Amino acid sequence: MSEIPAYTLSDGFVVPAIALGTYNLRGFAGVSSMLSGIEAGYRMLDSAFNYENEGAVGQAVRRSGLPREELRLVSKLPGRHQRYEEALETVEESLMRAGLDYWDMYLIHWPNPARGLYVEAFQALLDARARGLVRSVGVCNFLPEHLERLWEETGEYPSVNQIELHPYFPQPEALAYHERVGVRTQSWSPLGRKWRIVEDPAVVALAEQVGVSPARLILRWHYQLGTIPLPKSGSAERQRDNLDIFSFSLSSTHMAAMSALGRPDGRQAGQDPAVYEEF
Repeated sequence: MSEIPAYTLSDGFVVPAIALGTYNLRGFAGVSSMLSGIEAGYRMLDSAFNYENEGAVGQAVRRSGLPREELRLVSKLPGRHQRYEEALETVEESLMRAGLDYWDMYLIHWPNPARGLYVEAFQALLDARARGLVRSVGVCNFLPEHLERLWEETGEYPSVNQIELHPYFPQPEALAYHERVGVRTQSWSPLGRKWRIVEDPAVVALAEQVGVSPARLILRWHYQLGTIPLPKSGSAERQRDNLDIFSFSLSSTHMAAMSALGRPDGRQAGQDPAVYEEF
């Protein structure tokens, strides 16, 4: 398996080009799945306060035997704790749950614009970074207008914006905007599992042409777009397959064919960040 490339973010923090999603990986079974991912070669684990698995992340890290500095551990601030003091306390509680001294990245999970607290929350995370509790500060599901407000009121853009992105919802405008302002895109639900994109006849046909599995094809498409995909799987075999995307490349024709699968209704659950509220 080829070595995993890395990106240097706008704040100088270095992260791998693919991460293991941990949504619904909890308890002892979750720890085992995370350990198999680490053993397969993943070095970034994406968690969240609302996933209720930060303890499992910490346990997997300790049981892995790897030096802490070799891993990139990520968690996220829930919408109900976006007030400044609550945000700081939540970061501290996250660390205590996981048994960690610091998070490599901490993200605001959703902007919740109707509440109007995301700038306050972002400032709290920047201050947590200054205290050494967090190495890099990012966001999830932010639209350009939310990112611009962060810049206007704090003087910083986040290092990453984690958004729903897959072949049925390729978000070219968001990608172009992120590149322009220096924000790295992370892709949640990169395989579009609700839509079963790996079974789309067009994807299956392209995968056969390239000689890889449909999942590897899709994840390579993400990589060549410049995004960091976060595939989630508890299966050791699928984890290894999902990670093996750096030994081949897609032609411009293949890339265009994948992006052409985009749909106007591509969001899997209709979660429009302009109105969606997450707590």
